[in-house]
Amino acid sequence: MVIEDIFKALGDPTRLRIARLLGTMELAVGELAQVLGQSQPRVSRHVGILCDVGLAERRREGSWVFLRQSESSGAVIAAVQDLLALAETTEPAFAALCEADRRKLAAIRESREAAAETYFARHAGEWDDLRALHSADAEVERHLADALAEAPLGALLDIGTGTGRMAELFAPQADRIVALDKNLEMLRVARAKLQHLPTARIELVQGDFADLPFPDAGFDTVLLHQVLHFATDPAPALAEAARVLRSGGRIAIVDFASHDHEELRTRHQHARLGFTDRQMAELLRAAGFTASPPLALEGGELIVKIWIGKRRAAAASPAKTPALETAR
Repeated sequence: MVIEDIFKALGDPTRLRIARLLGTMELAVGELAQVLGQSQPRVSRHVGILCDVGLAERRREGSWVFLRQSESSGAVIAAVQDLLALAETTEPAFAALCEADRRKLAAIRESREAAAETYFARHAGEWDDLRALHSADAEVERHLADALAEAPLGALLDIGTGTGRMAELFAPQADRIVALDKNLEMLRVARAKLQHLPTARIELVQGDFADLPFPDAGFDTVLLHQVLHFATDPAPALAEAARVLRSGGRIAIVDFASHDHEELRTRHQHARLGFTDRQMAELLRAAGFTASPPLALEGGELIVKIWIGKRRAAAASPAKTPALETAR
């Protein structure tokens, strides 16, 4: 990053507005074009200049491209945002443009929320049927929060974030949260739920739990909340979780105890009908974790369990365990 290039990149009114907008929230290129009232190709050219100098970064999510402030230029980004905020107080014309942009940004937020509500309405019956079989969500969340309260969360990876509820729940305690999901529609639901959080503390990423798009040892806490039963073979997912955790980091798994509700395979695409404590202990051990005694919440036909593991020092790669037989 060269300071001369940064000032050149900012020497354009549209790019100043883009930089100001990205300080508020992550935006798709199409959303940014809608706010600015410019064509998408033109906006893309401006975005390219900001990305080239390290003031912004792109992230592809299916056919969409999302933009956010660059995480690798924290001090420079903060200084640029301070300068833009000062400019709003001294330049009436720039302030008026920014205020108009923020009004349009509010419409983007409302559109996201409306899309999320439509998705919820379409699937509400399915989720209500499943919730009726186990302990209340609030009780599960309370026990999970208590289980994780023994140490700081630090950088938290929420694998299979779904609606973003877990990311929202733990955002006040975590230094930053990365919310990952394979399903693009669910990511858009999560984005609507989490868009009020500071962009520097929350990031949404599309990815698969068996092939995480992150370097080794980048997180302090990994959470899999009602996710692992979608894995035909959970071992690769736990090995990946161990890989991205720092030594001494924690994994929290919330899932069902072994059960015989076969209808969940077809109605909700559950690949596994829960886990026994023995199965989970072996999975955690093989992935490089030392497990704590599990917690059982028995408030329904399905027993919800919370398993916590601590990442052992990686003297060698975690042992690869064969696929377990279907839990019954």
